[in-house]
Amino acid sequence: MTESKQWVERLKLRPHPEGGWFRETYRSTEQLSAEHLPPRFGGQRALATMIYYLLEGDDFSALHRIRQDEGWHYYTGSPITLHLISPEGHYSTLALGLSEGREPQAVVPAGWLFAATVDEPNHFSLVGCTVWPGFDFADFEMPSRAELLALYPHLTTVIERLTRVS
Repeated sequence: MTESKQWVERLKLRPHPEGGWFRETYRSTEQLSAEHLPPRFGGQRALATMIYYLLEGDDFSALHRIRQDEGWHYYTGSPITLHLISPEGHYSTLALGLSEGREPQAVVPAGWLFAATVDEPNHFSLVGCTVWPGFDFADFEMPSRAELLALYPHLTTVIERLTRVS
């Protein structure tokens, strides 16, 4: 994990509430006013935001959702898997990386629950995430394990693996 620690230091990353490390690298100075956004936002937002995101080994990005689409961009390290749950409760995955059967970028649809895991044990993944309209913590929700199990009991194994016990 020495290389991951070097990336954390080099990119000046800090712990993320969902797991892993991050740093916002871009926030548009231009704003979209509330009247030009869907009502779910409840206020103005930056046009777009971008972050670096690093995930190590057995750590995971816990299931969460935001009100925007989120683009993921693979940079280096292990391939990474995004775990998605649609609002209707359908589970699927997106495989990010440069190897066969993977894509270097993917989009998580607005309002879907998602999490991320590193594919290679004892390694790390460095990715970037772009959100439009721009990310605001008012748009972030990380439901509890109990809440998710009540909504999606057919996904017990996935939910137990990708949530943290409070």
